[in-house]
Amino acid sequence: MLAGRARHLLGAASVGKTGTGVFMLKIIKALNRQQKARIFLIIDLMLIVLALPVATLMHPLPADVIDLGTLLVVGVPYVGLLGAGFLTILNIPNMQLSDFDATALGRVAAMAVFLTLSSVVLTILLGNVVPISFVLVFGIIVFASMTISRVVLLNIVLAVYRRGEEVCRVLIYGAGTTGVQLVHAFKAHKDIDPVAFVDDNRALQGMTIAGLPVMTPVRIQEIVETRKIDRVLLAIPSLSPPKQSQIARRLQKLGLEVQLIPSFSQLIGHEELIDKLQTVNPEMFLNRAQVENPLGEGTDSYAGKTVLVSGAGGSIGSELCRQLIECRPRKLVLFELSEFALFTVEGTLRTLARDAGVELVLVLGSVTDGRQVKHVLAEHSVEVILHAAAYKHVSLVQKNPLPGMANNVLGTHTLATAAVAAGVERFTLISSDKAVRPKGVMGASKRFAEMVIQDLASRVPEGEGPIFSMVRFGNVLGSSGSVVPIFHDQIQKGGPVTVTHPHVTRFFMTIPEAARLVLKAGAMAEGGEVFLLDMGKPMRIFDLAVQAIEATGHTVRSDENPDGDIEITFIGLGEGEKLEEELFLDGSERPTAHRKIFRVREACLSEWEMARTLRELRSALAAGDSDGLRDLVASRIESFEHKPKADVVVANDRSAVEPHRLVPADVEPSPA
Repeated sequence: MLAGRARHLLGAASVGKTGTGVFMLKIIKALNRQQKARIFLIIDLMLIVLALPVATLMHPLPADVIDLGTLLVVGVPYVGLLGAGFLTILNIPNMQLSDFDATALGRVAAMAVFLTLSSVVLTILLGNVVPISFVLVFGIIVFASMTISRVVLLNIVLAVYRRGEEVCRVLIYGAGTTGVQLVHAFKAHKDIDPVAFVDDNRALQGMTIAGLPVMTPVRIQEIVETRKIDRVLLAIPSLSPPKQSQIARRLQKLGLEVQLIPSFSQLIGHEELIDKLQTVNPEMFLNRAQVENPLGEGTDSYAGKTVLVSGAGGSIGSELCRQLIECRPRKLVLFELSEFALFTVEGTLRTLARDAGVELVLVLGSVTDGRQVKHVLAEHSVEVILHAAAYKHVSLVQKNPLPGMANNVLGTHTLATAAVAAGVERFTLISSDKAVRPKGVMGASKRFAEMVIQDLASRVPEGEGPIFSMVRFGNVLGSSGSVVPIFHDQIQKGGPVTVTHPHVTRFFMTIPEAARLVLKAGAMAEGGEVFLLDMGKPMRIFDLAVQAIEATGHTVRSDENPDGDIEITFIGLGEGEKLEEELFLDGSERPTAHRKIFRVREACLSEWEMARTLRELRSALAAGDSDGLRDLVASRIESFEHKPKADVVVANDRSAVEPHRLVPADVEPSPA
């Protein structure tokens, strides 16, 4: 079974063919099973017959008792006929060479015993002139010759196959039980040729185990080249998966093909297979009780309505859609830029929507496309919008500021202004804690998006336009690109797990919590507020990394525990990242009817300042001017880190202790 799995893993690998090998291989392959059985029968009969004269050489008979001629004339036909009969009855000639195991050996031994007993009968018929000791020697020679002949023939056939057909030459890493079992299994197979062991155990190096030399892994590159190795098999299932992965990656860096081999006990189910890692449940890392309050009266704001969710295929957007279906809207419009994400979320929601009687509408497009947005809102008479479409990955947006700002800021402005024109009842923006005193482009884009909504909310007369609101929350556990899936992937590869800084902290919530907060806040909004969730104390990412490692059954490797499985390394804060995130700009939060939700009203740019900001933003985007874009952001958001073109040294950031201030467009930032 282990050999079969290994052959499947190995695939095809070839070595050079020889003309003689190919010729001999054609002859062997041309023989059918019946013809091969006849050949074995002839060989066995020849060995039985030859065993008589060989026995006389090893145990000479007294000349005055019986002469050799009489023995051969009488004995050869006798043992030949009996041997043919016993061989046929025990089906020995039909046994395959590769299946010559203990059972087959037992059959040969049984035949030798029967033939010996029959020979004793012959001595009685001859008047006991042949000593019993001679008959025993004859039986032993028959058994030994038949056994040795099959071993020799098996090696000849394997050599022919390996010279005339494609064969995979393997190096086995690990000379323990599994490695030895592999060698024994492979030796009977013509397409796999075990060449040698390598093992880290110095006590084994230099020894010969299962007929193969045990060498040091330090010379593995030399071994591979000199012995023409095709593949390396890791036969060390007792080693933890991360350490196996580390060895495999080290070998792969040498240009070697590597396969992990489980043990027999793992294959039959007594132990788990090599990959013991299961996808961890993000909720286990929350370190606080989840907010699981039902929506209650909040469902009235969505029941029987047409609701549009932008970014419906994302982590938050798809969960919003799932929870919205429970509110039973009349129609749910899934607006998504990614074709694959839209296809996936539709497959997930199809049955739920059908059972709830909710019509699903799939729209493939971008919120930055004003004409499409207006058409969709008008065609489906959209009444509620939940705007989750955004680029959210800090490092990616930092490196791509133009598309990041275009999507997050102008996309929000396009969708929100279209909502005003279409008479939408409610509009909720999904924001981020990174919008509070942002240092990078992504946080700044979310802050600008909040300013857009605040500006529109301040200009729409009460009762004559959408009720605008924003929902601000921290990192979402389990969402695409969040730390838990990243940590799990790094652990699966053997580490290291990377953390930006030993003291970096973040607020965390689960995807269901985030979606429930958005729906609840959107239902209780009165216009222009920012809603925030009480997410408890921020968590250290380092502690989260330790939890992720231990949750998969492994240990952290450190100076105190050098034999641990996974190492944690610190790579430094990236550009635009903060050591600590915040949720409030000025501490003006007020409680709501929901004990875990707070409401704040924050300062924003004037209508004229906002219009000028959007105009300058569009100008920078049209010109493809990344530096000009960053200059614009720095002129509006004091905490934003940007080194001007003139390489002016910027004063130390004090945003961690001072409230964030919005600077009017025509006023230069204070040098203080």
